[in-house]
Amino acid sequence: MLSNKQIVLKNYIQGCPKESDFELRTTPLSTEIPYINGSKNAVLLKNLYLACDPYICHLLRPRTNSLFIHSPILPGSVVEGYGVAKVIKVSGNSDELKEGDYVWGITFWENYSWNFDPEKLLTKIHNNYTQLPLSYYAGILGMSGIAAYVGWNEICSPKRGETVYVSSAAGGVGHLVGQFAKMMGCYVVGSTSTNEKVDLLKKKLGFDDAFNYKEGDLRSNLKRYFPKGIDIYFDNVGGQMLEEVLLQMNIHGRIAISGSISQYNLIGPSEGIRNMFSLIEKRLTMRGFVELDHKQIIPKYVDWVVKMLEEKKVIYVEDVSVGLESAASVFVGIFQGHNIGKQIIVVAKD
Repeated sequence: MLSNKQIVLKNYIQGCPKESDFELRTTPLSTEIPYINGSKNAVLLKNLYLACDPYICHLLRPRTNSLFIHSPILPGSVVEGYGVAKVIKVSGNSDELKEGDYVWGITFWENYSWNFDPEKLLTKIHNNYTQLPLSYYAGILGMSGIAAYVGWNEICSPKRGETVYVSSAAGGVGHLVGQFAKMMGCYVVGSTSTNEKVDLLKKKLGFDDAFNYKEGDLRSNLKRYFPKGIDIYFDNVGGQMLEEVLLQMNIHGRIAISGSISQYNLIGPSEGIRNMFSLIEKRLTMRGFVELDHKQIIPKYVDWVVKMLEEKKVIYVEDVSVGLESAASVFVGIFQGHNIGKQIIVVAKD
């Protein structure tokens, strides 16, 4: 038996998440294979790094179904999300995984987890890039990086010299998109929630400009930073910001909907978006996406981004918190703008 610390959802979230919505428990976990739901293959994981992602809020509210790979999380259940883990036991006929392998994918916020669908939920980490920290697979080499790459290259259809606006630009996805855009020769402006993050975008990450959206009027800021309009908007925020951007878009502009953090914690229906006639008037393309639909590009993306990291053409920013004990406060802090870059929780080093 293993002693297993877990982060458990106490109550469905209403409005913004609170630390009191979660509970830290310690329970025994058997290493004997539990056959659940007819699963023939299972792996026991030692969780190492957890990605603290805003979308998890969707799973912590009453829902009849979910289009994500996860199912909704019920009160009394362990929180789940993307992470990096080490395989410590294998059952069944898995040809892909063996004890000692490292994987990234869907796991739980606990020390140890049984995974009953490893072929679908986990991706093996090969030894090609041992020079990089394993935690990178919870971010730039995992879901966040793939979302940034797919959203920028496949959804935005960028061209050199275009003007690009990235919201939540100092977050796990946004700070990568801005750099990808600069590498293509675009003019890039990001918005974020603090002046410290503005400095990071401009001085370290190479954005042409950036602004604190909490300071001044959003419409005036957009007109100031984009006097000739916006060709591409990479949206991580939604809501009123999307409404204003629609008015500033250029003809044949593209909008990639990667996230909608302004809407995640509303009580009741999401806000309606005004100014939608701009889609017709300006012949805009606006499209939502999830990285799960583009798993085939993972090997190509990883090879490319590792090369960019080695050549220091991409800078990856991690905001690291140590211990499951910190998980609830760190998760709540994301919605208060506390994180800079990708928020990671270290469960164990190995």
